[in-house]
Amino acid sequence: MIRVHSETIASAPQVRHEIAGVSVGELAKRFGTPLYVYDAAMVRRRCRDLTRSGGGASWDTVRFAQKACSNLAVLDLVRREGVVVDAVSTGEIHRALAAGYAAHAAPEPAGPHTLPPVHPVVYTADIFDRESLDTVARLGIHCNCGSADMIEQLAERVPGAAITLRVNPGFGHGHSQKTNTGGEGSKHGIWHEEIPEVLRRAEWAGIAVTGLHMHIGSGADLGHLAEVAGALERVAREIGRSLTTVSAGGGLPVPYRPGEVHADLGGYVALWHDTRRRLEDAFGHRVRLEIEPGRYLVAEAGYLVAEVRAVKRQGGRKYLLVDAGFNTLARPVLYGSYHPMSLCPAGNDPVVAEPEDVAIGGPLCESGDIFTQEEGGFVATRSMPAARVGDLVVIEVAGAYGFVMASNYNSKPLPAEVLVEDGVARLVRARQTAEDLVRGESV
Repeated sequence: MIRVHSETIASAPQVRHEIAGVSVGELAKRFGTPLYVYDAAMVRRRCRDLTRSGGGASWDTVRFAQKACSNLAVLDLVRREGVVVDAVSTGEIHRALAAGYAAHAAPEPAGPHTLPPVHPVVYTADIFDRESLDTVARLGIHCNCGSADMIEQLAERVPGAAITLRVNPGFGHGHSQKTNTGGEGSKHGIWHEEIPEVLRRAEWAGIAVTGLHMHIGSGADLGHLAEVAGALERVAREIGRSLTTVSAGGGLPVPYRPGEVHADLGGYVALWHDTRRRLEDAFGHRVRLEIEPGRYLVAEAGYLVAEVRAVKRQGGRKYLLVDAGFNTLARPVLYGSYHPMSLCPAGNDPVVAEPEDVAIGGPLCESGDIFTQEEGGFVATRSMPAARVGDLVVIEVAGAYGFVMASNYNSKPLPAEVLVEDGVARLVRARQTAEDLVRGESV
């Protein structure tokens, strides 16, 4: 049985003066707001949760789903921790290469007792657009195919290629229906009942199926994630001994609300080691075991710092309006997601007033531009210390699907990003300018 771990998220501090040992006020003064700040030590910690087991079972390969946070400095950081990368677009392939990843693995001696080489970059998608097909063919990027049509398209460009199949096991789960990536309601993956036909198409095209991948949703609980092991084992036996790598996918849950807990990762990887061992016995050779976290590695490391620009009442409800909106952090408007929040008073002044219930919103010309909302768009409130114009609101656990989903809606520039490492804050993405907003346009 998969259990939860005793490491529980504490109630968000009502007042926060520092991020990773650096003053929030100084960060805002130096880099401006809205501002994304990443704690390098937390990214390292979460990488090592999966790459270093402390004597127990661990994953052979940890592959970062960079769509969660694709800043080059973050990619470089996880690369230095021994984590490889997944790319879901041509742009993400280019990001991985710019961060120092090789396009493909160097050849190594193979044998029944050695693990197959790991692919530094894997392209995972349900289609090849024309640019991505050109890129993977030119660079020799390994492909994780989520549709059967991709197989023939790749075979035309790369005869004899080896691929991974992404299989939809017929069920899925996630923190929101919009993040559920399995079952009939999901476009992702090859339907599990179609595997025999897909294998025939691959054989006819001269393509070798060497990998198998399943992912059922982002933010799924470990009970549902554990079901993937059984489903993957059944499909793996259908594919047979050409398989050299199996991937458990991602979806590891991250605590956002007070009282939520981190998962029992040791129990989870032990379950997968049992699955892997049975497959190795059946195939007569070693099988590489991968996991593909995105949110887990970066969510808790990220903070969004915004400045309070207005305090107002609408009937019986009080609003704090800040200079960040759903153009800066889209998760609340997309999923009704909860984020811990805290206040940094201007000038680090002490807070003397009692906390009050407030709704927190942004500057956009949209009624849905509210950070304290529930799924369905219903405005909620949060207990916060009394705030004034000029104070800073820190939205926490914002490192995953934060900046990467930001937009220029209302012609708002993208925010700056800062990485704090060993107590030093450095700019890793400059704030967009007005000139950047219209670059490439013409009258």
